[in-house]
Amino acid sequence: MKEIQSSKNQLIKEMKKFHQKKQRDKEQKYLLEGYHLVEEAVLHGAMIEQLFVDPKGLADYGEWLEKQALELTLVTEEVLKSLSELPTPQGIVALVHKEERIISDYRGKWLLLDHVQDPGNVGTLIRTADAAGFSGVILGEGSADIYSTKVLRSMQGSHFHLPVVSANLFEVIDQLKKEKVPVYGTELNPEAITYTSIPESASVAFILGNEGQGVQKELLTQTDQNVYIPLYGAAESLNVGVAGGILMYHFASLSNVNEHLRKC
Repeated sequence: MKEIQSSKNQLIKEMKKFHQKKQRDKEQKYLLEGYHLVEEAVLHGAMIEQLFVDPKGLADYGEWLEKQALELTLVTEEVLKSLSELPTPQGIVALVHKEERIISDYRGKWLLLDHVQDPGNVGTLIRTADAAGFSGVILGEGSADIYSTKVLRSMQGSHFHLPVVSANLFEVIDQLKKEKVPVYGTELNPEAITYTSIPESASVAFILGNEGQGVQKELLTQTDQNVYIPLYGAAESLNVGVAGGILMYHFASLSNVNEHLRKC
């Protein structure tokens, strides 16, 4: 087992560069913090290039690490803290290769994010899409980087369970239409319908927009129909993460109920 005792070590300096999106994009790698997320990476066959643990991490996870036959580097608590972006580091940090995902079949249920910038919202939406059985999440330009620490913590490993890709949403909508997948935008206007009016379909796509500005007007003109969620109190709007959860679970439960009825 290798050991590093100084945060000025060259390898540690190189690892800290992955806190920057520029470095993550250049190397196609990212830092993953915490036992649960590292465990998810291992379970789903992600390529782990470097693994760092401090003495507490080794004591807590040493038995599991030994079973995985993972090569690791023992670092001091101070060194691990320099690698971490969490208020309370969890004793384990991994450098993981990004997984290339290519979508060749748009049948199913898809969530499209247009300029959703808050990392917590992006991570929550991806995690909810995973829980609701959606086929994948497509992030348009301007959305938060899923490999930032805050998004990774919010996703809780869901990016290992379903495709999460970045793409031009106009091109994605064109492809969805070619495959006859209905596309719904989210907007409060006279032409929009309530989300409960959406007909049941085996395939569907929803677009959620920026926290302040909503979905781009140009994108809304490309949808099959725009929908809204009724507000019964005095609040002007819903958090985009909450709105996405309502829409995804409504359609997921509708599909599951109808499937159950067909089997009865």
